[in-house]
Amino acid sequence: MKKLLEGIGVILLMGGITTVVHEFTGFFRLWGVVRHIGFLKGHEIYAGMVLAVLGMVLLIAPDAVKGKSGQ
Repeated sequence: MKKLLEGIGVILLMGGITTVVHEFTGFFRLWGVVRHIGFLKGHEIYAGMVLAVLGMVLLIAPDAVKGKSGQ
């Protein structure tokens, strides 16, 4: 389960980072998935930041839970 959460976390983190970079620079045109979601039109930067933070949470959470249960 830990590897699954970490894998999803990496995908979300990369998606969020590439979305923010695309909005500021225009690079990574094909990687930004947020711009293809219709109701997020005009809010791509915020959605990319939320994706990146959610990805970080999914990367950190399994280790934090493991540390709590081991005490």
